[in-house]
Amino acid sequence: MASTANKRLLLKIFSLFSVVRGYNILVVVFAQYLTSAFILAHDKPLREVLFDPNLFFLILASSSVIASGYIINNFYDSEKDLINRPNKTMLDRIVSQRTKLSVYFILNFAAIFFASYVSFKAVVFFSIYIFVIWLYSHRLKKILFLGNLVASILTITPFFVIFIYYKNFETVIFIHATFLYLMIVMRELVKDLENMQGDLVQNYHTIPLVYGEKWSKFCLGVCTLLAIIPIYLLITRFETGYMDYYFYTSFFLLIVFLLMLYFSKVKWQYLLLHNILKLIIVAGVFSILLIDIDEVLSKVF
Repeated sequence: MASTANKRLLLKIFSLFSVVRGYNILVVVFAQYLTSAFILAHDKPLREVLFDPNLFFLILASSSVIASGYIINNFYDSEKDLINRPNKTMLDRIVSQRTKLSVYFILNFAAIFFASYVSFKAVVFFSIYIFVIWLYSHRLKKILFLGNLVASILTITPFFVIFIYYKNFETVIFIHATFLYLMIVMRELVKDLENMQGDLVQNYHTIPLVYGEKWSKFCLGVCTLLAIIPIYLLITRFETGYMDYYFYTSFFLLIVFLLMLYFSKVKWQYLLLHNILKLIIVAGVFSILLIDIDEVLSKVF
């Protein structure tokens, strides 16, 4: 009996980890620390950045809000996800909706508590962040164009937090942010193409459902061409070290993405396109280490 209870508890923990997309949060945390250490505060010793208590609590607050955001989004999208992602939804439903909402409120209170260590402004910022995520999940995501715009902004907000903290306004940072934002916008639009069946049932007003797949593909094509501009600038106008290889690879993947987009018609093909964009985004996190290998080694050793 005890063994069965332990297995069920582990299954519930795994289910909750799936709901809050724990793997995504770990990537975001890693990205925030790398961005802080090697881009926003590259002039500071690594030890000073990694052991900065204010940065630590900002990242904790961000992680808590992101986790709670996934929970409330899962709560409102449970019926749609049952159509679009049946296997994942069955795993997520192991934990009751009541438990999810309880964890949601606990995480939000925790985020405010962590933010209070930094400043009152941080408390206000994260309070607004929590509210906008709820508003997006409850209503905004069903509104044409606005849903994609808000989703993209919410995704990039954890990086905006540390950007404001360090107040580094170098041009290269804005160009990096532009490239990242375009990747996120494209990913949101591909997700709409991927999830058309569930969105239609739940009466969502997305670009593919209102204007059709061809118009959505045209928008993605425009975004892809726009994304090449920051790639070109980062390679030719700024010193990015070995990270140039990442941008060359991203350029190649975007060309592949564009060609595949033209022929894509069914869900599995859109899922593949989604994964290409996710690969570019995640690889971008780790490639930050390539900006200056010598500096990385000197800071570590």
